[in-house]
Amino acid sequence: RNDDSTGGWQVAKGHLRESSLFTGEYIDLQSMAKFEGWDTRGGWSDLLSSPGVESASENLHSWVEPKVYESDTTLESWRDLMHMRSNAKTMNMKKKMLPSHKLSPIGRLIPNEIPPVMPLERIAPDEVYSLGDGRWMFDFGRGFSGVVRFEGGLPAPIVPPGGEYPRGHSVSTLGPDESFITVVHGESLELTTGDINIALVAGMGLHDGGPKHKSKPVGNAEAKGGPCYPKDHIHGGSMLQRDVYILPRTADISSQEGSFANARQSHFTTHAFRFAEICCTAEPPSNVYALAYRTAFAEWGHFSSSNIRINGGYELVKNAMNSNMLGVQSDCPHREKIQYGGDIIANSPSSLHMYDMAAFYRKAVNDWRDQQWDNGAYAGTSHWLALNDYAGIGSGSGETVWANAPIVMTTRHMQHYGDLRFLEETFQDHTEWFDFLVGHFDKGLRAKGYQDNLNGYTKEGSGLGDWLSFRGRDTWLAHQGFYMATARCMAYIASKLGKEGQAVRGMELAMSVKDRISRLYLRQDGSFHPPEANQLSPGPEMSLYSRIVPGVRRCDVLQRYFDRKGHTWPGSDENAFVKEMPESTKQEMILTGEITKRGPLWSMGWSQWHGFNEGIFAIRYALKTLSDSGFHNVALAKANGFGVGTFEYMLAHNATTLWESWWRSEDLYSHNHPMLGASAEWMASAVAGVGLHPTTAGGRRVLFWPRFPNSASTISYAGATQGTRRGDFSIAWKFQGLSPDQMSYDTAVVGIHIRLFVPPDGRAVFRLPEYSNGEGVDSIIKYAMRLP
Repeated sequence: RNDDSTGGWQVAKGHLRESSLFTGEYIDLQSMAKFEGWDTRGGWSDLLSSPGVESASENLHSWVEPKVYESDTTLESWRDLMHMRSNAKTMNMKKKMLPSHKLSPIGRLIPNEIPPVMPLERIAPDEVYSLGDGRWMFDFGRGFSGVVRFEGGLPAPIVPPGGEYPRGHSVSTLGPDESFITVVHGESLELTTGDINIALVAGMGLHDGGPKHKSKPVGNAEAKGGPCYPKDHIHGGSMLQRDVYILPRTADISSQEGSFANARQSHFTTHAFRFAEICCTAEPPSNVYALAYRTAFAEWGHFSSSNIRINGGYELVKNAMNSNMLGVQSDCPHREKIQYGGDIIANSPSSLHMYDMAAFYRKAVNDWRDQQWDNGAYAGTSHWLALNDYAGIGSGSGETVWANAPIVMTTRHMQHYGDLRFLEETFQDHTEWFDFLVGHFDKGLRAKGYQDNLNGYTKEGSGLGDWLSFRGRDTWLAHQGFYMATARCMAYIASKLGKEGQAVRGMELAMSVKDRISRLYLRQDGSFHPPEANQLSPGPEMSLYSRIVPGVRRCDVLQRYFDRKGHTWPGSDENAFVKEMPESTKQEMILTGEITKRGPLWSMGWSQWHGFNEGIFAIRYALKTLSDSGFHNVALAKANGFGVGTFEYMLAHNATTLWESWWRSEDLYSHNHPMLGASAEWMASAVAGVGLHPTTAGGRRVLFWPRFPNSASTISYAGATQGTRRGDFSIAWKFQGLSPDQMSYDTAVVGIHIRLFVPPDGRAVFRLPEYSNGEGVDSIIKYAMRLP
């Protein structure tokens, strides 16, 4: 604050003792009361005249003259250091590596490029119940990012019987004369105890497993966390999402400044949670609700159908998306909060369907451009963290797929929003990335152990590839496929800008990489796999979706694609579940095929055609390829399946947001993670039948192409809206003339009523289905209106 009476700025230590984006806040309620009104002239005068406030030696929260921020780190020296640490530049041992103060450099101040992060929804708890000994559980019904709001304040704290606080609720850094109330947030519960599963949201291995998860020895978590691991989280054995409200104990409450009744919410952080544990109070707080936060861009895409499993899958994706859109598109909203390139490439088709992402994705690309190394390499995350560089081609580049996010997202941005100026602004940086790959890609893969003819290559190698697929990951194909994608994007961007020479370079490289993949993978019998391996992911679905396979061989590859089969799954959580289940339940699951023998043991399994086995990228390739190639019924069977690897499996285990993995994970993989979320765009574009036309720019033209199920028992109606800058395009269809007897649905002959809406300034193509003999359907178009 600038005070006229003192002629300069004044600063003071506020009421937040700690505020961490990851772990939460420590809120000093006494200091909060003392600072009441500090931002008003009257309140400021009162503070200056209060006894003990004038001298910093007398009061920790005194107003004092600020110390000017000084750093001997310049942006240039900082970037030079980052270049060497990322191997984008040769290490210079003669040069001083670190400045003496090690403070962050002062960067450029620019206007905010995107809508603000705001509370967009108020959520009341579905249930409040006691866990005993003064601990209360609030269940808000679904997962989201936000804060718990105590509109009525907090009751007075109590000490649990015996003075022993429950796991996650002890605080070791407070004084003996201070009382406190803790609020621990989590996305799921321990199945055996009903407590919040705090290990699941710790992430990065920062937990000791706890009483039920023996994945790590006690002490490992804080050792790995190093100086960033909060000391008073050690007793809990896990990094926590926790807010702590603090007030000194006093015998004379009437003279005490501050009150637990004045507690409201955390200030500068959000948590990702469905459940919140409050400890310890004799009665639960009253008038409690949650505020769900998200970047305030417009929501313009919707989907619904008669199939509750598919609808449930769409809601899982949307809830996870909403949770991970707070300034950056994060992978998970609690433990990492990192903008990963692979995740954005994989699920942005769904986010572009659901929301107006024009400003948001422009900023995301600009984040990567700020990070880009001088040699042209992009990192795998929008700010370099050295997380997955081991999986890339070296010289500072992130994993090839993940590092492709800037150029891929620029291309998608053009298709949806038509921003030529954005293409012009980014063209030079993308050209430098293209040139970097041309100069480094082939030798980088050789250095990682991939031979040019793939001799000895069986699976995975060095790369992330189709992350968290049930199958082995074909990392060579993922590297090469996105090398080709860079070239195609370069050709597209250059052609839009009239730079024909660069466009030709891009297409020539894309064709060269495409021919290389086909030469090594396309077998004479139509199968598609590397010379010494099979059944990897991605596989035939990527070759078909990305048009790698020559047109004359597409039917051969598609036919051999159907040879793929499922398998059992030896997941530790699934096996533990089978081991403990009653024999009657086991027999029921044997009859449905959900569990089969894996050696001498019964084990759950995943299905190729009645569930998902695909990872982060192949899920989109599979669904789109099947529906576009005339096998929409098979795609529907995958989305409508049950058991491990399905939406039904997540929903049956109380999921409200999409999981990071198709299998259960109670101490590693997140339960709020949109990585596998590309399915939502397929639901809108194929199940309902509205999506951008593949050749459009700026969302000017939309394709209405509903694909209908073989039986109304799967879906009998569907509808969706796709927002664009031209307005909302909508479709709704339903079967007509269905018998009340659902047993006849598989053989019923029905009519289909389709309604379309095209905004006045919009253009659309309506593609009707065809009979198997290639003839068109009988159709009547009526009640068409052209609005002024």
